[in-house]
Amino acid sequence: MSQSRFPSVLAGLIGAGIQASRTPALHEHEGDAQGMRYLYRLIDLDALKLDASALPDLLTGAERMGFTGLNITFPCKQAIIPLLDELSPEARGIGAVNTVLLKDGKRIGHNTDCLGFAEGLRRGLPDVARRQVVQMGAGGAGSAVAHALLAEGVERLTLFEVDASRGQALVDNLNEHFGAGRAMLGSHLESAMAEADGLVNTTPIGMAKLPGTPVPAELLRPELWVAEIVYFPLETQLLHDARAIGCRTLDGSTMAVFQAVKAFELFSGASADAPRMMAHFASMNG
Repeated sequence: MSQSRFPSVLAGLIGAGIQASRTPALHEHEGDAQGMRYLYRLIDLDALKLDASALPDLLTGAERMGFTGLNITFPCKQAIIPLLDELSPEARGIGAVNTVLLKDGKRIGHNTDCLGFAEGLRRGLPDVARRQVVQMGAGGAGSAVAHALLAEGVERLTLFEVDASRGQALVDNLNEHFGAGRAMLGSHLESAMAEADGLVNTTPIGMAKLPGTPVPAELLRPELWVAEIVYFPLETQLLHDARAIGCRTLDGSTMAVFQAVKAFELFSGASADAPRMMAHFASMNG
């Protein structure tokens, strides 16, 4: 493809503790494969000794420096919303943003996490029981995953969240969108797990920088399916425990790749080659 067909792309990722992120390499490798000038930079709040209060300055700086767009990750997916001019229908419905397009002087928020997780579920666990599912976490990623789970046919979702008001806000949002009683806030993990068909972790617990598991291994049983959104490491303690007793599992790779596929398309205006991006992600985690 000739260079002239595409504008150059300057993108970045804002989040805390993101040095191990595979996202820059995923975007730049796909840009290279399509003959684009595509640069992707990490804007790590931890490395810069900043917190989410720096978001207004970081957004203004990105606009002034000609960034095409930004991905947004923990802990900024909800804090970014008041700073944006427009939200896509998905982002508005979910109440979280992971992609911001900087275009014509406007900041437009999108959510590609929901699509990413749904794609992973369809590919990795296409035929599992979806009557009762337990989800750990109700933050920005958790909101997107919960929307994806109910849209993909989960009948009843029980959420566990340390911040009760945040958890209740997501439950209210889900029941408004999908119908009363589809989501509830859990209070007793043991009994919820005993009735569940599936378990999804959307908390950061299990990441390399936050080791551990959100659910004790003794609450798992072989007929349960277990999905994870953490992808560094690909085998979290939760997935390790689940696989050890024979559970069907879904790691965080598909969500990571497919949210990046959609973000790439938003930033570049070109279609991404999803199988190529999947293969490249796998090679980085080999």
